[in-house]
Amino acid sequence: MAAGPIGMRSRAAVLALLLSAGCGGNGSSPPPPAASPSPGDGSCAAGPPVSGTPSLTTQRVVGGLDSPVDLQSPPGDRARLFVVEQPGRIRIIRNGAVAGTFLDIVGRVGSGGERGLLGLAFHPHYAENGRFFVNYTDRSGDTHISEFRAAPASSDTADPGSERQLLFVSQPFANHNGGGLAFGSDEKLYIALGDGGSGGDPFRNGQNLATPLGKILRIDVDSGSPFGVPADNPFVGTSGAFPAIWAFGLRNPWRISFDRAGGDLYIGDVGQNNFEEVDVGLFSRRGGENYGWNVTEGNHCFSPPAGCSTAGQTLPLVEYSHGDGCSVTGGYVYRGCRMPGYHGTYFYGDYCTSLVRSFRLDNGRAVDQRDWTSVLSRGVDALSSFGVDADGEVYILDHTGEVYKIVPAG
Repeated sequence: MAAGPIGMRSRAAVLALLLSAGCGGNGSSPPPPAASPSPGDGSCAAGPPVSGTPSLTTQRVVGGLDSPVDLQSPPGDRARLFVVEQPGRIRIIRNGAVAGTFLDIVGRVGSGGERGLLGLAFHPHYAENGRFFVNYTDRSGDTHISEFRAAPASSDTADPGSERQLLFVSQPFANHNGGGLAFGSDEKLYIALGDGGSGGDPFRNGQNLATPLGKILRIDVDSGSPFGVPADNPFVGTSGAFPAIWAFGLRNPWRISFDRAGGDLYIGDVGQNNFEEVDVGLFSRRGGENYGWNVTEGNHCFSPPAGCSTAGQTLPLVEYSHGDGCSVTGGYVYRGCRMPGYHGTYFYGDYCTSLVRSFRLDNGRAVDQRDWTSVLSRGVDALSSFGVDADGEVYILDHTGEVYKIVPAG
């Protein structure tokens, strides 16, 4: 899952986009995160709430998918789940069955290995505007962040011809493309990009503020052309910096998500040789974090292998060694209504071993760390992603084609 250039084609494309992109917003603080959604009548659409912290298991939702890598739902849409298939399709799941293909861009997507259609995010006002955003690599392996539309938003099919490219980034190697997209409570779009690939970050992109590679970006999709750069982005005033950068020092962030209640940004960042990590950008910090790569891998020196300085770094909240796995899969903080005793619990996993673990964030520390592999990973061969529905219930995706839901046991 001294810095060099990102490639002349990428630099020209990125600069052209930024020259035409206005500064979005007024730099004011975002609104506080909204509480977890629930039906208007106060009931729990996911089923009767279970008190305490019950034993957990998984419920198979659907199978037969083609390399699923993401699961999302539009705000307030409790009838449908949208599953991203790596080759280039988005499939609709309704009532426990595949109900059709929402979007098919297979002809534009270069898929295989760490390439493909990798991420999906619905606009916060999707019900009104039908806008959604995808992250994919093309047939040459380069990254596109694009907007599509469904009209009306309730339609089960989107128009492939509605694509509007927001960002193009040349990828120097085939791996480490990142792929995640997520809207924050500020209604800005956050984009996860890997360091460009190969091994060890040979161009030192992670620490280079001139390139979007190895970064979390933050853009305004409701202003500017093709997007706006928020005035309060942390590096807007830094000479030579790519202004859309929100945080840096990442190797291959595979799945990012926001806590719906706390607003904190959780990042699963895939390690190199020895360690996997989960990073957290606290809502109160307002961006600018340096997560360390390629100076550090997890909490340990990487380049140089000893005696490195961690000054100014935001160290991982959790790490684990390659004795337990080899490719972290970031997940979600549970904010559903079925199991309120687990509110604030962040579930994450590993692609290679399909481990599933969790922790809660308490005063900037990971507490109540638990291993759920024996009960939540049964039948899962390659844990490619987690997902969340409109009610905040959490799902597990198996790259071999299945979707499971985390539910109370018994």
